[in-house]
Amino acid sequence: MSVDTVRNEIEYLLKKVDREGIDKLVEFLAKTDFYTAPASTRFHNNFEGGLAEHSLNVYKELKELTNGAWDEDTIIVVGLLHDICKVNNYKVEMRNKKNPDTGVWFQEPYYTTEDLMPLGHGEKSVMLIQEFIKLTKEELYAIRWHMGGYEPKENYNYISAAYYKYPLAVYTHMADLKATYIDEKIN
Repeated sequence: MSVDTVRNEIEYLLKKVDREGIDKLVEFLAKTDFYTAPASTRFHNNFEGGLAEHSLNVYKELKELTNGAWDEDTIIVVGLLHDICKVNNYKVEMRNKKNPDTGVWFQEPYYTTEDLMPLGHGEKSVMLIQEFIKLTKEELYAIRWHMGGYEPKENYNYISAAYYKYPLAVYTHMADLKATYIDEKIN
């Protein structure tokens, strides 16, 4: 999908959310690199527009996995915004690479990270979202713990407790995994 197509779909979905401040959140995203940033530097969707595409993929997987068990606003907010912590986090640098066929060296762009707000992953997403809209407790936990076993092992008891208390957190982690490892690619 093109960057513009993904952006239009995300903005359409977010504008459907009936929450005070959602319009300001949509404006905030437009002023960041949310629609052009990669989802990662080396792994899934590591290309321009990868973050927005990943967010849309997680929303779609979450909607399918939960099958109407949660209201649409919750699925939109959690699915689309779980990785908002990655906005304005990536920059493009150049590196030398050797062409394996010709042996000639050339400059190649690649993504690096520069986290100007080192607040953690899920925590940072929750904090950024709540600057604009109020999250329910279940949304907060789903976004905070969407990384599951990719969290430091010291957090495993917290993750487990959150997953027992808030099943949406489990579904969010599952949707993120499915989008990352099944729906997406490494560039």
